[in-house]
Amino acid sequence: MNKIDEKSAARLLRENDNILILTHRNPDGDTIGSGFALLHALKKLGKTVKVVCTDPFPEKYGYIAHSNNDDVGENPYVVAVDVADMELIGAQYRAKYEHGVKLCIDHHISNKEFAENLCLRSCSATCEIIYDVIKAMDVEIDKSVADSLYTGIATDTGCFLFSSVTARTHIIAADLIEHGADFFEINRIMFETKSLGYFKLEAAALNTVEMHCGGKCAFMTVTMDMQKQSGTKDGDFDGIAGLPRKIEGVLVAVTFRETKDGNFKVSMRSHEPIDSSKICMNFGGGGHSRAAGCTFEKEALEENKKKLLSIIETELKGI
Repeated sequence: MNKIDEKSAARLLRENDNILILTHRNPDGDTIGSGFALLHALKKLGKTVKVVCTDPFPEKYGYIAHSNNDDVGENPYVVAVDVADMELIGAQYRAKYEHGVKLCIDHHISNKEFAENLCLRSCSATCEIIYDVIKAMDVEIDKSVADSLYTGIATDTGCFLFSSVTARTHIIAADLIEHGADFFEINRIMFETKSLGYFKLEAAALNTVEMHCGGKCAFMTVTMDMQKQSGTKDGDFDGIAGLPRKIEGVLVAVTFRETKDGNFKVSMRSHEPIDSSKICMNFGGGGHSRAAGCTFEKEALEENKKKLLSIIETELKGI
């Protein structure tokens, strides 16, 4: 597929209507923010637009995830945002649109380039790229767009803590605040507010921490029983994957979270020089250099954990 720039992406969006925006499963702030920033901007151009996800959007994103009732018909112009691989959109939409995506806007180093592809791997969040696309569309950024974009950037950078943050990340965030982004409330909701269930789950999960590689690697497990006993919902897991990385001396942290089908979502967080995406690609996953993931089927969990630990041990040699 062709690699394109922001102006070409803007032209394609302006030229088409009945636009369906695909976000990835287990939606986070960047895929939701990217999808709804585009939705709010395209509606200002009179477009018919809908954002979909195989999983429900967490309730806490309700302040941006609205105005989403358009009927785009049976043959929409399909756009994927923050999606590195069609596997990530889930079976429901992959079956229907796997070969029908026309435009992909993303920032992951593991992007598979499956459509007209605008992938800027140097950007801290896909919302940084969407910001430039909306500018190139000559659409004024209003509060709905600003809130959406700020949400994506703030969440994908850990509130501007990650090494992916650049001076331009801050410049874009400042411009979004100038255009009405309610940064204080967004940061409060995203980073300072947790459910009681989350704290119960965190306490249970921390009791499972296993240390490996002389204290440089930590494994943590979150089971379905823990989730049920704590009363957590799908939107309550933000931040839990990064907990083991905060342990002094840990360079690689891996969280294994059991899903409803009995498989395990594997979330890896690392410090330099360990490349999380490179490691997860061994298991069909990917992501960013410091934050990546994959899935382990329940039948192969222990075998894959041993293989994963062996790879991590090799990466940590000499460090």
